Amino acid sequence: MSRASSMPQLVIISPALRAANNGNWQTARRWQRHLAGLCRVRISKTWPDAQAAGDAAMIALHARRSAEAIAAWSAEHPQHGLAVVLTGTDLYHDIASNAAAQRSLALAQALVVLQELAPLALPEPVRGKARVIFQSTTARQALTRSTRYLRALMVGHLRQEKSPQTLFGAARRLAGRRDILIDHIGEALDPALGDEARATMATAPNYRWLGGLPHEAVRRRIQRAHLLIHASRIEGGAHVIMEAVTSGTPVLASAVDGNIGMLGADYAGYFPCDDVEALVALLLRCREAAAAAAGEDAPRENLLQRLAAQCRERAPLFAPARERAELYRLVDDLLGAN
Repeated sequence: MSRASSMPQLVIISPALRAANNGNWQTARRWQRHLAGLCRVRISKTWPDAQAAGDAAMIALHARRSAEAIAAWSAEHPQHGLAVVLTGTDLYHDIASNAAAQRSLALAQALVVLQELAPLALPEPVRGKARVIFQSTTARQALTRSTRYLRALMVGHLRQEKSPQTLFGAARRLAGRRDILIDHIGEALDPALGDEARATMATAPNYRWLGGLPHEAVRRRIQRAHLLIHASRIEGGAHVIMEAVTSGTPVLASAVDGNIGMLGADYAGYFPCDDVEALVALLLRCREAAAAAAGEDAPRENLLQRLAAQCRERAPLFAPARERAELYRLVDDLLGAN
């Protein structure tokens, strides 16, 4: 018998599979790789399925969207380990009112959250089940950027939760500034927002909507940008923030708990959610800092340097070895519950 065949089998339930190329899929695939030395891991959208008989434990992404699989697992294996990973929509919307999401919290042995403020959003009776596991990515070398312009990048599919309207407003407000360039990556999940992105390109020559791109291409663009903009209204712990931080790219983020829990309470790059003028003001301060590097008049404070230093301090939280160790502890506990 091979070592692999003797390992216990764990199923990760993900509402999105490879074709979606979104945060759920990236999490599921990365965790599958991390856990390969501990157990056999498969990824499925539903449960039970043809391979369900071999599963010894379950990790389900999304309390609401995976609620059917969570309920079926608990009915079939009430004593077997079950962890539910909570997204931003779970934490800051669904668990307050959705009965299926609430039931998922009650059924799980462990509730995994992805940033340090997330446990505070859980109901008090289940808060003791919470485990914070920061997601991880490989670090990339910080690049030297041009001082002739500031390039800002926003990454996220076009949907209301990501507040792309904030970026559109900032691009229009800065349309006359050829030294501040704004790129935007993401599929138009909301067609009306795709129309608005095209309209913004027509009126703001400094703004480009690039549509969806492969993950590696996105990472290279993050690495080359001066700044990442993350304007979400609801966020559970964004992949793109950790990818920026570990690439030496500072972040301008909306001041919502999901972003603060990733970047820290004292981070200097926050703006109020949906506040176009506040985002524009930060972009202008960062452009001043980039210009100062070219020998122009120095600003009172080099905000870009300050944000970069704060990101370097946070980067170890997103190291693969740290995430792997936390996952091993979680799965050991889940398998021990059987």
